[in-house]
Amino acid sequence: MTDGGELVKATERLLEGRHGRLGAAALRAALVDLYEFWLGKGATAAGVDTADPGVALVAVGGLGRRELVPFSDLDLVLVHNGNPDVGKIADALWYPLWDAKVGLDHSVRTPGEAVKVASEDLRTAMGLLDARHIAGDADLTQRLASAARDQWRRTARKRLGELAEAVRLRWRRSGEIAQSAEPDLKHGRGGLRDFAVLEALAAAQLTARPGEELLAAKELLLDVRTELRRELRRERDVLAAPEAELVAAELGFGDRFTLARKLSGAGRTIAYAVDVALRSTVDPPKSRFGRRPVRTPLAEGVVLHGNEVSLARDAVPARDPALLLRVAAASARTGKPIAHGTLRALAESAPELRAPWPEDALNALVELLGAGEGMVDAVEALDRTGLWARLFPEWGAVRDLPPRSPVHAWTVDRHLVRACVEAAKLTTTVARPDLLLIGALLHDIGKGRDADHSELGAAISAQVATRLGLSEKDAATVSAMVRHHLLLPHTATRRDIGDPATVSRVVKTLENDTLLIELLHALTKADSLATGPGVWTDWKARLLAELVSGCEEVLRGKGFSEPGPMDDEQRELVAAAAASGRGEVHISAHGKIVTVVLAVPARAELLAPAAGVLALNSLEVHSALLRAHEGGRAGVFTASPKFGSLPDVTLLREQFARAVAGTLPLTQRLAAKERDYGAVVAVAEPKVLWFDDETSGPDTVVLELRATDRIGLLFRIAGALRRCEAEVRWAKAATLGGAVVDSFAVTPRTGRIDPEWRAKVEQAVLAAAS
Repeated sequence: MTDGGELVKATERLLEGRHGRLGAAALRAALVDLYEFWLGKGATAAGVDTADPGVALVAVGGLGRRELVPFSDLDLVLVHNGNPDVGKIADALWYPLWDAKVGLDHSVRTPGEAVKVASEDLRTAMGLLDARHIAGDADLTQRLASAARDQWRRTARKRLGELAEAVRLRWRRSGEIAQSAEPDLKHGRGGLRDFAVLEALAAAQLTARPGEELLAAKELLLDVRTELRRELRRERDVLAAPEAELVAAELGFGDRFTLARKLSGAGRTIAYAVDVALRSTVDPPKSRFGRRPVRTPLAEGVVLHGNEVSLARDAVPARDPALLLRVAAASARTGKPIAHGTLRALAESAPELRAPWPEDALNALVELLGAGEGMVDAVEALDRTGLWARLFPEWGAVRDLPPRSPVHAWTVDRHLVRACVEAAKLTTTVARPDLLLIGALLHDIGKGRDADHSELGAAISAQVATRLGLSEKDAATVSAMVRHHLLLPHTATRRDIGDPATVSRVVKTLENDTLLIELLHALTKADSLATGPGVWTDWKARLLAELVSGCEEVLRGKGFSEPGPMDDEQRELVAAAAASGRGEVHISAHGKIVTVVLAVPARAELLAPAAGVLALNSLEVHSALLRAHEGGRAGVFTASPKFGSLPDVTLLREQFARAVAGTLPLTQRLAAKERDYGAVVAVAEPKVLWFDDETSGPDTVVLELRATDRIGLLFRIAGALRRCEAEVRWAKAATLGGAVVDSFAVTPRTGRIDPEWRAKVEQAVLAAAS
C-alpha cells in the first residue's frame, strides 16, 4: 500500500517552491504530474494493472481536465467489468488518501452503471465528459468515455431546460464575478463552472467550441484561483480584498483594483457567452398552428420574437437614434433578453445621439432606468456590446471599478445600476421621478479619478444632463443631487439633528430647495440599499426622516425649536437615580429599534457604563443623547439587538447599577466577549476628524471617529474621553457593515479647546479604537 503522506509532503514542497517558485499554470501542470505519478503507483500496488477481469482508474474533474489547482478534491472513478475483487482494490486506493486527509470524491462502477447514473444526474453526465485514463485497462476507460459522450450528444438538447435551471440556481446562490466586490471564481456567474457549461454544450455539438477570448478568460480565472489557494494554503474560491492584493502581486497586476477589473472583464465574457449559448439552443415558442415564432409588438420598431426582444422587420436603426433605448427599455420592462442579432445590428448601424437628445430618447432612457430589476441585464447587454459607452462615454472610468470601502458589495458601475433599481421603487414618493432616476444613475460617476467624487461628479453630471436634453434648471438640480448625495446620510447619522444649527446648515447648503431635499431623501435610501446588506436600517431611515422633516419645517416657515426638556418619565427616572444613588433603566421598543433611557446621579459617570452594559447585552448603539436634570443626568440611547431578542430589563438594570457603582468589571467582561466571538481584524487604520462649526456654542467641538467596528468600541471611546477630561454633550454612532462613524460633541471639563487638548484627545481615541 502506498503512503498518502508522501503525496501531501510532495505537494507542500511544490507549493513552497523550494526549487524555485512555479507560475500558476506551471504549478497546475506539476500537480497533475505529481498526482498522476502517485495514483499510478497506488494503482499498481492495489492490483489495478493486473486485475482480471479488467479494472481502470479514471480521473474526472480538475485532474481529468489537467487543471488541478492546489487543495482540490480528487474526482476518481474506479471502473470495472464485474471484477469480484474490485472492493478490495478500491479500499487499497482510497484509504491512503483518506489517511492523508486528501479530499476525495470517488465511485466504483461498471461502464453501464456509470452511464445510467449520468442519464439521471446532470452533474455526473457533464463530469464524465472530462474522463481521462490514469491506470489499468485503457480499453475500459475508452468504453466509458465514448459511451458517456455519445449519450450526452443524444440527450443534451432534451436536458437544456434542466441545465439552464441548474445554472440560474447556482447564480442566485453564488452571485456573479463581474461587478462583485468578492467574486466566487468557481461557482459565480461567469466563473469556471460556467465555462464547463460552454464546453459541455460544444461537446453536444450544440454550440461552437470556446474561442480565444473565452479561453483567455478561463486561464485568468484558473490562475487567480491557483494563487489564491497557494497563498491561503487551503481550499477557497471566493476572492476577498486582502487576498486579492497578494494574488495581484503574484500575477503581475500591480494592485487588487487592476486585478478586479481584469476579473470582471473575464467574468462578463464567460457570462455573456453562456447567456447566448443557452438562449440559442432553446427552441422559441411557436404560433398556435406550429409555424414561425410569434412576433409581439413592444414599442415602435421593437417586437418580442419568441423569448427575445428583437427589431421589427421595418425598423431602420441608422435612421432612428432613439431605437437603441427603446429596445433596452422593452427588454428591461418585459424581463426578456435582447436578441444577439439585434445587438449586433444596433452596434453596427445605430447612430450616435446628438446633443441635446430628442425627447423620445430621453423618455426611453427614463423608462429603462425605472424598469426595476430588468434594467440590470438590459444595461449589461448594451455595455457588453459597447452600446452603453456610446450613450455614456463617461461610464468608462467607473466600469468594473472595485469599491474602496468593504461596505460596498458591487463595483461602482453595478452599484449605479442597482441604485436605479432601488430608486425605481421610490418614484411615487417624489415630484420629479425622472430626475431621481437620472441622479441615481450618475451619483457616483465622479469615482475612478483623483478628485473628490462628489464635486467632480457634479460637474460631469451637469454636462450629461444637458446632453440628455434636460432644461438648465433641471440639469442644475441633477448636478446638485450628485454634489450633495452624501449630505443627508452623513448629517443624520453623524451630527445632532436636534441642534437648530445642524438643520439650518443643511437647508442653507441646499439653497432652500424643497424639491432637492425631497430628491436627496429618496436618493439616500436608494444609494444605501444598493450599497450592500445592512447599510439601510430602520434606525437610519428614522434619523433621515427626522432630519428631512426638520428641514421642511424650516422651509415652510415654522422655524426650528430647541430640543425639548426631559419628559416626565425621564425626569422621574433621574429623580429615582438621584434618590437611590445608583443607575436606573427604562426600555421601550419600537419594532426592531429600542430606546433605552439610563439615568445616574449628578456626579456619576454615564456614557461609559451605559455603552458598556449595552454592548455586554449585544445591543448595537446607533445614537446617544445626554441631558442633565436636577440632581442627575440621563442618557437616551437608540439601539437594536445584534441578534436574538431584547435583554431582560431586570438584568439590564442590575448590571447598569453595578457598572455605575464600579463593581461590574466591564473591561474584562467585554474583552472575554470579544474573545468568544472572535476579534475583528481591522482592514483600515482608525481616523479622527475635527469639525468646529457644527455645534451650538464656541466651547464645543465635534470629534468624528472612523474605524472598524468591534464589541464594546463605544465603551472604550467613552473611557478614553473620560480620561482626557472631555465632557460629551451628545454622541452619534453609525454602524455601516463592518465599519463605524461615531461623532461626539465634546468640551473640556477644565480649560479651553486648544491644539494640545485636541492632540491628547485624538491620541487617546485612536488608541482605544486600535
